[in-house]
Amino acid sequence: MKIQLPKDSQMLSPKFTYGVATASFQIEGSATNRLPNIWDTFCQKPGAIVDQSDGLTACDHVNLWEKDLQLISSLNVDAYRLSISWGRVINQDGSLNNEGVDFYIKLLDRLKLFNIKAFVTLYHWDLPQHIEDNGGWLNRETAYLFSDYADKISSAFGNRVASYATLNEPFCSAYLGYEVGVHAPGIAKAKAGRAAAHHLLLAHGLAMRVLQKNCPDAQNGIVLNFTPCYSSSEDAADIAATKYADDYMNQWYIKPIMDGAYPDLLEALPTDVRPDIHDGDLDIISHPLDFLGVNYYTRLIYKANEQNIFEEVPNDDATHTDMGWEVYPKGLTELLISLNTLYKLPPVYITENGAAIADKLKDGEVKDLDRVNYYQDHLRAVNVAIEQGVDIRGYFAWSLMDNFEWAEGYLKRFGIVYVDYETQERTIKSSGLAYKELISNR
Repeated sequence: MKIQLPKDSQMLSPKFTYGVATASFQIEGSATNRLPNIWDTFCQKPGAIVDQSDGLTACDHVNLWEKDLQLISSLNVDAYRLSISWGRVINQDGSLNNEGVDFYIKLLDRLKLFNIKAFVTLYHWDLPQHIEDNGGWLNRETAYLFSDYADKISSAFGNRVASYATLNEPFCSAYLGYEVGVHAPGIAKAKAGRAAAHHLLLAHGLAMRVLQKNCPDAQNGIVLNFTPCYSSSEDAADIAATKYADDYMNQWYIKPIMDGAYPDLLEALPTDVRPDIHDGDLDIISHPLDFLGVNYYTRLIYKANEQNIFEEVPNDDATHTDMGWEVYPKGLTELLISLNTLYKLPPVYITENGAAIADKLKDGEVKDLDRVNYYQDHLRAVNVAIEQGVDIRGYFAWSLMDNFEWAEGYLKRFGIVYVDYETQERTIKSSGLAYKELISNR
């Protein structure tokens, strides 16, 4: 089964970037060669991970990286989006860990040899545990530690990186990690969630200044996840509740960056929940971006709830992925057009998009036709947004390979490459072959 786009699509131009994406904790393993992080600790918490697993080995990428890069090259992608493990490259005293830095430099040099652009994310949720022990993202000082890390590692990497993203999905770090507690570090307080969000955004702004100084030729920006909010009815109360949910979950993270201000709901929050915003913070946070990374998987539907303001409404009639997320490609088009209307956007990259499917390896093949259809429909959704004037420069499939899927452990498979976790054997799925064919036949 093929993935096809309209023959006149800008996405078929050689200038359009196609890539695959991973994250350090989800694939690397080799935990003894880095500092412990908040996910190492969270994995030891009873009931935190559905299958009671951890990331100590994961996909053993630190040992298998050369084979993995050959695999990436075989897919004919233009770019590889990876994240750096903060605790692998920075010692507890703040100095560079040369062994960890050398690992990434070898990897980046090999990517350059393969003519694959490196899109590097500096933070994909794996905060060193010793920083969490000092308050983590609830401590304003962590933003400045992150800036120092960004300074040191971008200087060490030199001109090897085509693009830096400061953070991946600060919503997940703040809301899931500090406000509802289903991700590391497992804190469940509204005030903690808002404080962490502000300090993450401050860290982003501080790091942007460093990256623009050290890497003026790279594209420097941030990756935000969006889950568009739809009202369950035309009732005014449901519409107002849905607007509140959108501001709380989505606009809270992009508006300070693009407009230098939080949504108006800041004033509606209880005073003891509002973040401590210092003079000048929003000027730092709104440092101009070279690009915006957009991660999209699904939408959510809301109705009014007197006690909690908004309440999620399940859509049982829709098709869902193995994560239980509704498949709604139209939401990606509408999201991109909406963002382009609300804000003066820089160039956009779809930095994550993909589906968890209950894949089965049979006779050496994984025929994941549902995932092929998912990519087909979502790539066409991106194309419609481009036709409507959104400046989209690239698309990254999430993910390169099956991996440690955070609180779900190894139960959910997002990869276009199947991983046998016992043997560490990789098998390209039908979706990976279809993606390769699309890229190769532009």
